Amino acid sequence: MTAALFDLSGRTAVVTGASRGIGLAMADALASSGADIVAVSSREAAPESAVSRAVRAHGRGFASLACDFADRAAVEELAAALRERHVDILVNNAGTIERQPAAEHDIALWDRVLEVDLSSPFLLAQAVASGMMARGRGKVIFTASLLSFQGGINVPGYTAAKSGIAGLTKALSNEWAPHGVNVNAIAPGYIATDNTAPLRGDAERSRSILERIPAGRWGEASDIGGATVFLASRASDYVNGVTLPVDGGWLGR
Repeated sequence: MTAALFDLSGRTAVVTGASRGIGLAMADALASSGADIVAVSSREAAPESAVSRAVRAHGRGFASLACDFADRAAVEELAAALRERHVDILVNNAGTIERQPAAEHDIALWDRVLEVDLSSPFLLAQAVASGMMARGRGKVIFTASLLSFQGGINVPGYTAAKSGIAGLTKALSNEWAPHGVNVNAIAPGYIATDNTAPLRGDAERSRSILERIPAGRWGEASDIGGATVFLASRASDYVNGVTLPVDGGWLGR
């Protein structure tokens, strides 16, 4: 009975930012639980791409779409395409980060981060919501951040966007939960991905981060997989509007 709660057989999951890192790990975990995957990245995935191989290794269906999430017209085109698909699970994971002190932060960088990390996920959630509500079932999962709870340093746009994601998760849940659609978010901790390479490359900063993480290590992208399957499955049917930290205990320190 417990295993059945996490079974995603017959479900279709759209995962954005699926070509590498956390998005790839999310797609892999969902496929391992039975979901067919539509992977969305800046470029269409090649037949032998990492995400394609991972999904097909589980015997699941795989499709790929391309979208520049900084281009509003491209996102609207993707949203229109998703309206025509049966989407059971939407994982809004694609994101970007720009590091620059707030006092001199380029407004163009601010605009780009807000477009990719906040506006685009909202547009895609809108696109799939009507179909989900009509069927009385659906799962929307956002990738938030520790900076949905904290301020960060030199990343004002990213912090604003990820704080917005936490609020948006609650707002959409309030409207869509009565129609059977669960909206939640995952806040990854310090995960060893391209985004955190500058931090891991700074010996002093990396040491200070590790000293605060009770688990005593940087997270791996695969650490996000279990939370993704949980929020995509029947096991989370009464979980609404939550931003779930997967952070090795960072926020509890």
